[in-house]
Amino acid sequence: MSRAVSDGGENLNGSDVGGSRAPSHCGMDYRVSFPPKKSILQEFSGTLKDLFFAGDDPLRQYKEQPSWSKRVWLGLRNVFPVLEWGRHYTLGKFKGDFITGLTIASLCIPQDIGYAKLAHLPPEIGLYGSFVPPLIYPLLGTSRDLAMGPMAVVALLLGTLLQKEIDPKTHPLEYKRLAFTATFFAGITQAALGFFRLGFIIEFLSHAAIIGFMGGAAIIIALQQLKGFLGIKNFTNNTDIVSVMKSIFKSAHHGWNWQTILIASSFLGFLLVTKYIGKKKKKLFWMSATAPLISVIVSTFFVYITRADKHGVAIVKNIEKGINPPSANLIYFSGPFVLKGFKIGAVAGLIALTEAIAVGRTFAGMKDYKLDGNKEMMALGTMNVVGSLTSCYVTTGGFARSAVNCMAGCKTAASNVVMSIVVLLTLLFLTPLFKYTPNAILSSIIISAVLGLIDYKAAYHIWKVDKLDFLACLGAFLGVVFSSVEYGLLIAVAISIAKVLLQATRPKTALLGNLPRTTIYRKIEQYPDVTTAPGMVIVQVDSAIYFTNSNYVKERILRWLEEEEERQRQQNFPQIEFLIVELSAVVDIDTSGIHALEELFRALKKSKIQLILANPGPTVIQKLRSAKFPELIGEDKISLTVGDAVKRFAPKAVDSV
Repeated sequence: MSRAVSDGGENLNGSDVGGSRAPSHCGMDYRVSFPPKKSILQEFSGTLKDLFFAGDDPLRQYKEQPSWSKRVWLGLRNVFPVLEWGRHYTLGKFKGDFITGLTIASLCIPQDIGYAKLAHLPPEIGLYGSFVPPLIYPLLGTSRDLAMGPMAVVALLLGTLLQKEIDPKTHPLEYKRLAFTATFFAGITQAALGFFRLGFIIEFLSHAAIIGFMGGAAIIIALQQLKGFLGIKNFTNNTDIVSVMKSIFKSAHHGWNWQTILIASSFLGFLLVTKYIGKKKKKLFWMSATAPLISVIVSTFFVYITRADKHGVAIVKNIEKGINPPSANLIYFSGPFVLKGFKIGAVAGLIALTEAIAVGRTFAGMKDYKLDGNKEMMALGTMNVVGSLTSCYVTTGGFARSAVNCMAGCKTAASNVVMSIVVLLTLLFLTPLFKYTPNAILSSIIISAVLGLIDYKAAYHIWKVDKLDFLACLGAFLGVVFSSVEYGLLIAVAISIAKVLLQATRPKTALLGNLPRTTIYRKIEQYPDVTTAPGMVIVQVDSAIYFTNSNYVKERILRWLEEEEERQRQQNFPQIEFLIVELSAVVDIDTSGIHALEELFRALKKSKIQLILANPGPTVIQKLRSAKFPELIGEDKISLTVGDAVKRFAPKAVDSV
């Protein structure tokens, strides 16, 4: 007979989850034992460990070191992971990182110029983001595959929020200052989450909500790029789909430029074809990686020799030459824009952090290595703080360039350094060559890049698995598409939190029955063939019992009892004398939960029904003892397993099994 995990806390051998054997098989009278009582300090420290360190002792590895020098070295390695992987760095690894760095540089340079326009910033600022931040990340980060730089969704979010405070056209300097301020506070937020080990906060953005948010943002980004794609001069600043489509159709008769459309559509087709080939044949990934740069070179040359800019084709014009200028003096540290910069930065920082950690975990799982979430937060935060001081806006590890980084065969995070050096050379020597680059080609590159963010397969999978998750996904998507990026994000968070609250306030409960010829008790809903013991009702609670759900749990148990009484009455069973509450899934209980059990006991007592608790965990039984609940219902009314309780209080039911 195969082994199975019991919903009632027992396995096929009659053992409970903790491994103690039930008395029906060993002839010994095992009772529920009480764990050693902990002091307030022990309980508090244990709670902190569970919250911030997943139950681990953060100082354990230091205590095992024999000398202070080794402890210091271990501390430095923990802060700077480069000291660990750098010791094993070889020429072979460098060759892989060098080729990979060149490949992602060819992808990121045209993307960075386009993303800067998405954020309403000068194009050179986009390039700055792929020079300084990628030099910082390899020192502190734990991912081998994340490629750092600007990201489309963050650029859109930042541009949308910033232009609501300052007009980038009329006040470009103040706009840049607020962008750098937001980047500074984005980095502070990210680093603080890592330092205080508060990464669980970003878990409030569920995977489903992120899928919907990214999909909606991708559609809005693509639609906004129709300005450059069609050669429209006057275009709306709103991001919702209704405003964008109105702006497009209003300019249909007089605002579109056929030369621009020809350039954009031709190269968009080229980009999509190379991307398709790269997906179908993994060895040809370099085609899709280098296609954006090839498109920029060819289209720039075409515009230059034909002087298409004289015929209405908009071009990039001048990109400022030189490396990142310092910008610490431009950050608002006082005045009315400090709070605005903090709010915008915190939101953008959380989105950037969520994207980077999700992407990093994906590739870490593929290559079977560990990603430290808290170190990633510290690395990204430090990277953005330094970036804000060197004229960069919020950067992160985006999916597109990280995927290219992984497929190109990167060995370590040093591929970021190679990419950074290529961008440095571009800033120093090559920016004048981008003067005649048409805006249409940048729009095509961005549209091609963001289409990959629309993950309809994941959305369909979410629909099949969990309808509430799909509601969060759909809400985030519709919020972004029909309102704005920030409202879409707000809806995503609100629905995710609402789901958590719903599950916390309305936990699952279920009736249990006996599998014939065994001592195993399973949920009747899942196993319709189970039998119920006459005169007895067994209810399982599948959640911790807190003040948020204690009254619901009590009322739900009483409803189960009422329904079962009616059913057994119709079958001429004897009157119900016992109610067994199975507590193996109840990991914790508070005073409101204990009060609810006391009220349940008193309500049952009026009906001459005895309350029995089965298989309480160590935390639950300790708190029940502190509240003197066993004295209230009787020590013998707390059983090791459901089978033990049934044998003790309904032996005839056991004999008939």
